[in-house]
Amino acid sequence: MSLPELSNLFIGTIISSNSLEVLNFFPCGLLGVLKSGKIAFCFELILEGLSAEKAHEKKVTVLAELASSYSFNESVVKYLSEHQFLIPGYLDTHIHSPQYVFAGTGYDLPLLGWLEKHTFPRESEFSDLVYAQDAYERVVSRTLRSGTTTACYYATIHLDACKVLAEVVLEIGQRAFLGKINQSETLKYLVLKLVDKYEDIIILSKQEFVEFVIARDKEFKLLEPTRYETSALITPCITPRFAPSCTSKLMTSLGIIAASYNLPIQTHLSESKAEIEWVHNLHPQADPETLEWTYTGVYHSHGLLTDRSVLAHCIHLTSSERRLIKKVGAGISHCPASNFQLQSGVLNVRRLLNEGINVGLGTDMAGGHAPSIVEAMRLALLASKTAFMLFRDGLGGWGEELEGECKEPLTLAEVFYLATLGGAKVLGLDKLLGNFEAGKEFDALVIDLNSTGASIADSPEKNSLPGTFTVDVFPHDDKWSMFEKYIYLGDDRNVKEVYVAGRKVVPLEK
Repeated sequence: MSLPELSNLFIGTIISSNSLEVLNFFPCGLLGVLKSGKIAFCFELILEGLSAEKAHEKKVTVLAELASSYSFNESVVKYLSEHQFLIPGYLDTHIHSPQYVFAGTGYDLPLLGWLEKHTFPRESEFSDLVYAQDAYERVVSRTLRSGTTTACYYATIHLDACKVLAEVVLEIGQRAFLGKINQSETLKYLVLKLVDKYEDIIILSKQEFVEFVIARDKEFKLLEPTRYETSALITPCITPRFAPSCTSKLMTSLGIIAASYNLPIQTHLSESKAEIEWVHNLHPQADPETLEWTYTGVYHSHGLLTDRSVLAHCIHLTSSERRLIKKVGAGISHCPASNFQLQSGVLNVRRLLNEGINVGLGTDMAGGHAPSIVEAMRLALLASKTAFMLFRDGLGGWGEELEGECKEPLTLAEVFYLATLGGAKVLGLDKLLGNFEAGKEFDALVIDLNSTGASIADSPEKNSLPGTFTVDVFPHDDKWSMFEKYIYLGDDRNVKEVYVAGRKVVPLEK
């Protein structure tokens, strides 16, 4: 009987979350990846107190022991340098792929004004497939190179352009949830008498897109059936933009499609107080089950609140809304960049976690300015400290019941969990990926702090001059402080390699 074959065996610093409370930090870890793209093993090698010679002997002994259980040669063994470490790939649980074209602009406006002035006009240009191809190639490449191995994408209302996004994701090698945006009101531009006919077209095109994505995923996986035997690389995601842009008929129809195909759902919820008031005016009916009106209840009463729902923002939820979200098992995408940029508010993530609600991170580009989950981690830490200070100083306006209680800010380890395993839980992928548990798929990043921000072609040696490294490491820095520095100071230039389902996609190997 032949031994299982390894495609990669990493030796060096390995970091991943077991849970919100437990971070596995292995200064010297070993991780093996099978040819199928699944993780064979991941464990720590204790070298503390050993001389360099003894440490080397121990590594040689362990490799010999592994060779009795797995087939591999020296070419697949990758020794990480002292400035490198291996971490799980990031999951961006909320990102608008077409909005990359205007990311970094328009942040003097609050949410609703920003949508009207920037978002809707720019998204309308995706009826041009050449424009869509160029934009989608750029955004998928940029997010992947920033370390996002799984993205939960919103697209636009344009069916053919949405299909372009699906093809681009497959070609470049990312894993993605893909949402064709559904809105029966292209807001003030529709004549009321045309809405019913327009909605019927939306529903038909949504079903066509769902079936297209499912079929293309199956076709692509046939190219490497052993690698992709259990996972989907692209998954259709039911995407009502938000309640103000959808009639009750459309939301009900989308809920039925989601249930019939057992699909994830993504939408926006309680991003701003003005939005909540708008939803109340448009959909004033109480939730038949809870017998009260809430924004969350609007989605619940239309079959759009399930254990596969990904709810972006959720800044201004009431206690009853949080209980309902917890009850159905929906997840929340925390998008601190856009919450700050569009002046929407500060989400108290600590409270959600204390209540047992699943939370991941989203860039919400272009409401958020950066396509990087590392930037989202930094801002999540700042948002949590802001919520903590507001509670500590009695400035939160949360009332006598202390609904906004935040007795301690999030830690770096907790925010790293949100970016990886927490995001996997929100997307329902935690049995498949999100950390380095044996049997999961190898979605991972090799991070290298020995990376420069300059490239001087005529004199490469100058690239190591002071001031050229993206993260400076000093003799006093240990493995943990280097990890901290990467989270607070690093960027896409520190992402040396990216793997999705065991396949190296950055730099791409032909």
